[in-house]
This record gives sequence, C-alpha cells and structure tokens, in this order.
Amino acid sequence: MLYLHDVWVNWFEGEENGYNVCHFHEWRKDDGVELLDQVPLLKIDPVLFNYIENDLSELPQQLLDDIYQKAYLRKNHERIQLEYCFVVSDGTGILAVDTIGYNIPIRKSRLIPRQEQLAYEMLENQETATYSFNDQTALKEFHILSPSPDLMAGLTRKERQLKQLLFMALDQLHSSKNDAEIRYWYTEWSPERYSKIQSMNFEEAWYELYDESKYGWSGKHEKFCENLIKGQPFFEKLWEMEHGPKVN
Repeated sequence: MLYLHDVWVNWFEGEENGYNVCHFHEWRKDDGVELLDQVPLLKIDPVLFNYIENDLSELPQQLLDDIYQKAYLRKNHERIQLEYCFVVSDGTGILAVDTIGYNIPIRKSRLIPRQEQLAYEMLENQETATYSFNDQTALKEFHILSPSPDLMAGLTRKERQLKQLLFMALDQLHSSKNDAEIRYWYTEWSPERYSKIQSMNFEEAWYELYDESKYGWSGKHEKFCENLIKGQPFFEKLWEMEHGPKVN
C-alpha cells in the first residue's frame, strides 16, 4: 500500500458532480482546509475514477476494506484516525475522498499541485487495482438542480455557484405555474420578444426562458439572477456568499 503524507485537503461535501469539487486555484481563504497526516494512495481504472468523482453511489466494498483505518488527520497536534479516507487516481485525474464512516464518497477534495505531481510519480509504475462495482454512471440523469457538466464547462467557481442559484430560482418559478409571472420574467430576459411572449402559455415561456439562459454565463445572466432572487432570503443569502450583500 502506498501512502501520501502531509496532504492538504479542502473538502466539498455531498457533491455528486466533479465540477463542484474545486481545483486548488479556486480554493478560498475561508474554505476549511485540513491536513491529512497520512492517507492511502490507490491507482484505479478510469471508469471507477469517473464513478467516484461524478456520483454519490456505493464504493466497492473491497476498496473500503483495503483502506480501512489507514488514514490519519492531523488536528491541533493530534493524529485522528479516519475510517475510510483515501486518494485515488487513474493516472489523469486525482481525488481525495472521505466517506465520514459511510460507504459512499461524501467528501471529496482536489490536491495541491505539488502533491498531485508526487502522487502521479509514485503511481507511474504501479499496477492498477481492480474492484468490482455496479457502474450506473451511464444512466445518470442531469436536470436543472444537477446540471450537465457541459453547462458548467469553462466557468469559474463563482460563476458556477451563481448559475446553480439561477437554476434553483428558475426551478422555483416553474413550481409556481403563474402565467403572468413567467411572462414578466421572460420579458425581462428578452424584452425584444415582448409581443410573442404575451401569447405563450406557462410551459412554453418557462422552457424557452430556461433554454435560452442555460448556456454560458455573462453579465446579463448575473443581472437577471440578481433581479429574480430579490426578496427571497434563502436565495439572497446564497447570492451574498458569492457576491457580498448587493441585493436591495
């Protein structure tokens, strides 16, 4: 068993999509970075790596058995044993995982570049460990609250967070089934289509608004999102986490 030592991790909890497990250059000062004193390092095949990175499904039992209680967290000069914590790589991507005692990858972290490089070098001549598991990733369905990676490609951490906030607000708008409200917001997005929007039913207007706003991220998206969430405390709080208090 290979081990990495003194590994800095920045846990992202409950993320089923790898694009939300931020790379080192997107870590923030107020993120809760921790130090792993020791952690097992495994080389696995790309299919299993994708399954761990982009899902929250059960990990192979044999993998869990192999790394059981072999990782330690360093906290206030103490070494705290972790039940199921490990670093995996398929030679291209790399990820730290902590199940917090469960059998699914609850917490995931990227590594800092220097430690990534060290891990790749250590694994270069290692055999790939094979584990049997029930791969359901091909059946995974993306939706407005779990957007496809295509819709998040090329965006910064802040942009991804705001885009997911916009999608949450649009999803809430969909549940309202209010014709006048959706026409108002679609007109806000596309004022030049005002007369056509007035003749649309709720579903037509909502789906066209979602379809037009789901690609990319721009100042127009940001302003629309800011207006859409005004007066909704939960959404405003999420906005402030990315932006500072700006919504009036």
